[in-house]
Amino acid sequence: MAEDSNRLFVGNIPFRMTQDELHDLFSQAGAVVSVHIPTDRETGRPRGFGFVQMEDDTAKDQAVQMFNGYSVSGRALVVNEARPREPRF
Repeated sequence: MAEDSNRLFVGNIPFRMTQDELHDLFSQAGAVVSVHIPTDRETGRPRGFGFVQMEDDTAKDQAVQMFNGYSVSGRALVVNEARPREPRF
C-alpha cells in the first residue's frame, strides 16, 4: 500500500473542527488527497483525532514540520506519520 505512506495521524484536534477545516489547514503544506475524522459510534461526535493523506513525501514532511505542535483553538496538534492499522480480532 504505497499510498498509505503519505498518511498522517493528527491528534488533539478541537472537537468542533470539521474535515473541511482540517483539509484547508493542511493544504497550506501541499496537496491533500483525503481527510478523515472518525466519530464515536454511540454519540456520532468526533473523537478528537483524524487522518490526513498528503499527495507526496515532500507535502507530508512539510505538514509535520508546520503543524506538529501548532495551536488550533488553544489545542496543540500532534502530527506524525500514521502507523498501519492493527488487525482486530
